[in-house]
Amino acid sequence: MKVNGKNYETIWLDPDDERVVKIINQQYLPFRFIIDDLHSSEDIFLAIRNMSVRGAPLIGAAGAFGVYLETLHSSNNDEILATASRLKSSRPTAVNLACAIDRVLYQVLSVNSHLDKIEYAKTAVLKFCRDEKECSLQIGKYGLTILQELSTKKNNAVVNVLTHCNAGWLACIDYGTALAPVYQAHDKGIKLHVWVDETRPRNQGARLTAWELLQQGVPHTIITDNCGGHLMQHDMVDVVLVGSDRTTINGDVANKTGTYLKALAAYDNKIPFYAALPSSSIDGKHHDGIIEIPIEQRDPDEIKYVEGDCDGKLKKVLICPGQSPALNYAFDVTPSRLITALITERGICSADKQGILNLFPELITMNNSF
Repeated sequence: MKVNGKNYETIWLDPDDERVVKIINQQYLPFRFIIDDLHSSEDIFLAIRNMSVRGAPLIGAAGAFGVYLETLHSSNNDEILATASRLKSSRPTAVNLACAIDRVLYQVLSVNSHLDKIEYAKTAVLKFCRDEKECSLQIGKYGLTILQELSTKKNNAVVNVLTHCNAGWLACIDYGTALAPVYQAHDKGIKLHVWVDETRPRNQGARLTAWELLQQGVPHTIITDNCGGHLMQHDMVDVVLVGSDRTTINGDVANKTGTYLKALAAYDNKIPFYAALPSSSIDGKHHDGIIEIPIEQRDPDEIKYVEGDCDGKLKKVLICPGQSPALNYAFDVTPSRLITALITERGICSADKQGILNLFPELITMNNSF
């Protein structure tokens, strides 16, 4: 996607020094556009953990690059496996992280020489990134049909989309998941408007989604997280599009906390609710998302403090009694019964086991563990 008219991806190998991985540091957006250089697997771990990179497909790619960087420093399989395990622990909810790491590990462990490990790791990482980009592009094409149908139904009037958190190109390598259909529809001249949930406590909607939409020229409005239900009651939302950090084989979707509440409101107001995701976000081993999906708990200070720009500097402000405890669950699970359908790179399917297996029959026997 474009930033100030120039095309960028969110993570890439430095063309002048393949020992360096470059990222757009999302901690500074939308106030500053900063590119960081990462030199080691520990740099990658910290970038994922502190959310310099975030979004399920992107942290998968970052984890894969972390294994690659480790092979530059070590040819010992035990050390590489230990690094992979540490990288997987950086954020537990998004299944893409383990999926991507395991794909690279499979290649690295298949050869013995140090040079082969490096080359195989690099090839596997770059292929994963290409595959994820293509997945996002295809998700956009399939999701576009939904927005086209809504536009036709409204006699080409503005289609109002509500989204939660950030599932745009910043969350992926490029294009995005939930926002990919929006960008393609906008490029085709379909009239759109996006309601952007602020997405407390990290404000990925207000800070990242709004910034992305602004860069691409898509009309949008930032709203409080609790405003969505009111908009739906007053016919101001035509469709809800969200991403997914992990989707079970039965169609339950784990996404940024607050997604479940949007799904409930959409269901009550008979508004279609779609989750857009690549196959790397599908967890073929787990069935009951509420019980089985690990939900990350983050630092309570993310709730107690708000960060923003003040006189050109990023500053944090305490917004509650400092002594009060806070509980910071980063994700919640939306049951499949509340989901109209899943938008994937292979098409749109019902949010249930049969629908998913119709598109991804390989999940019947898939085993990504080592």
